[in-house]
Amino acid sequence: MKTVVRVLLIIASLFLIASILLQSGKSAGLSGEVAGGAESIWGKNKGRSFEGKLEKATAISAIVFLISSLILAAIE
Repeated sequence: MKTVVRVLLIIASLFLIASILLQSGKSAGLSGEVAGGAESIWGKNKGRSFEGKLEKATAISAIVFLISSLILAAIE
């Protein structure tokens, strides 16, 4: 059981690091947002864009990381 949780923790941590590093900064595309790119940021297409999918993946991997950390701490 410990081995499975440790492997899950390692995979979640690597995926969390990668998804955070792939995200662009908040000020990176500011000029594009003013010129009409705001629809993908505030509109209904945000979840379909690469940035939206990356944000969801980051949140999911953070939740998996947190839960597996707590399970591993409770087991030991």
